[in-house]
Amino acid sequence: MTEKARAATMHIGELAERTGLSHRTIRHYDDVGLLPASTRTEGGFRVYLEDDYERLMVIKQMKPLSFSLEEMADILSILALNGTEGAGTDAQARLTEFLEKARHQRAKMARNLAQADEFIHRLNTPHHG
Repeated sequence: MTEKARAATMHIGELAERTGLSHRTIRHYDDVGLLPASTRTEGGFRVYLEDDYERLMVIKQMKPLSFSLEEMADILSILALNGTEGAGTDAQARLTEFLEKARHQRAKMARNLAQADEFIHRLNTPHHG
């Protein structure tokens, strides 16, 4: 491994710290194939690269939008193809479907947040009786 490559690698602890995700969550994403470690040490420890960090941040952004693991894997593969010759009209159509789902889920989250704000306001308002 070159000096530059070694400097750009990180173990799961650093990746967890940088992303705010737990070791367990990162290992789970590895186990299900969403974030396979770029390499492993001779002792079997996972080693990650900056690209893995970027991929994990995309996964983190997708998580609250209720995408399934399969959908996340599909989105990640389409995003990896984006801008290459492999990105055809089918991939673009799938990405558009995912975008619509993300917008729908976000709108639903916004409604839930507004309801939570109303409830907090209700609890915070003194009752006269």
